[in-house]
Amino acid sequence: MRNGLDFSFDESIVSMIEKLQQRKNVLWINHNRQNQVSSLFSIREVQEAENRLERFAPYLESAFSKLEAANGIIESSIIRIPRMKMWLEKASAQPIQGELWLKEDHNLPVSGSIKARGGIYEVLTYAERLALEDGLITEKDNYHAFADQAFKKLFSSHRIIVGSTGNLGLSIGIMGAKMGFNVTVHMSADAKEWKKALLREKGAIVVEHKADYEKAVAQGREEAKQDPNAYFVDDEHSHTLFLGYAVAGLRLKKQFDDAGVVVDEDHPLYVYLPCGIGGGPGGVAFGLQLVFGPHVHCFFAEPAESPCMLLGLATGLHDQIAVQDIGLTNQTEADGLAVGRPSGFVGKLVEPFLAGSYTVHDDQLFAMLSGLVESENIKLEPSALAGMIGSTLLAGQKKVKGQPVHLVWATGGSMVPDDIMEQYIKKGRNTPMMCFTMN
Repeated sequence: MRNGLDFSFDESIVSMIEKLQQRKNVLWINHNRQNQVSSLFSIREVQEAENRLERFAPYLESAFSKLEAANGIIESSIIRIPRMKMWLEKASAQPIQGELWLKEDHNLPVSGSIKARGGIYEVLTYAERLALEDGLITEKDNYHAFADQAFKKLFSSHRIIVGSTGNLGLSIGIMGAKMGFNVTVHMSADAKEWKKALLREKGAIVVEHKADYEKAVAQGREEAKQDPNAYFVDDEHSHTLFLGYAVAGLRLKKQFDDAGVVVDEDHPLYVYLPCGIGGGPGGVAFGLQLVFGPHVHCFFAEPAESPCMLLGLATGLHDQIAVQDIGLTNQTEADGLAVGRPSGFVGKLVEPFLAGSYTVHDDQLFAMLSGLVESENIKLEPSALAGMIGSTLLAGQKKVKGQPVHLVWATGGSMVPDDIMEQYIKKGRNTPMMCFTMN
């Protein structure tokens, strides 16, 4: 091992690490899965998070015009993508059993990614706490009042600080600045320039780092310690972020019921979640496990150069090991997933129920983006395509039983500038189909 670290693993783990080092498509199955969620959070706490979001709906509806039609509820739709299923089957030479669906978190209002769930929820939770402590509101009042100047005056004396590769920073920055907070976003070297520009446009302070995500977070955490009026959004350890993401489980159940989609023993649900440090996919997976129990099988999808959660879970070391320790670079076009060390909090929490994790190459991301545009006219940012390859990897391993429902979680993309999106699509069109040879 690098960096003076000396770990001893059994042969199967050594073999898996060697495949990771060779940048192969690795599928790790959690053979210690117990289908039991942690007792750290309950369905009641997730419902309380949903209730908080509903209390804020009147304010959100007035603050963002795009939320008027949804009455202030930030949620995305689910759609079938049968033509993309055919594209994947052709590209991978693997038949995919069951239906393929897309969860359109790339179209989530306000910040255009899955981070609109946890990130915005954490800002709202902090704002509510300050307003309740100051006596400006009670939980029985109409939260439309949060648009009043008295609230903005209160929030203007407080800071929110976060470290991010991009999308979490966008959700915190856009929401925080809108409410009147002073927001500072520490952005890692992987963050895209357009995301930094958009944050500045919305009124946030952006601090750029030449180092990776881990260093950006550390700097943000240290800065917050120096200011008694600063609140640090901790993507590695935040229970509040986690609960905000978990609400997705309650909402997806209702969406499936409305669409007539059955999830049971004969119709298992397979969900593919792009994963960076683990907070967003971990929270969503937790919520899904609470709702669907043993009938849901959640997989994390990670770049071949940044499979931090897979590495932490498979070795059992969690945040005590980083991808750099096995010689990987943590350099990927999937900026939101460019994390070298996983959240130990999330890893240990999902370990009992997560079905597994797998890796995907950057060229596969771009090829699938081009394929999705051609087949379904849907545009995602590269990192959001990580989940798309999951059903083909499982099909190749003969892991899927019954008449399954495959759900790809599209984590971002609607806010990508048109010219940059066209560059992504062009790059995908120029990627040879042989990139789907699962090596």
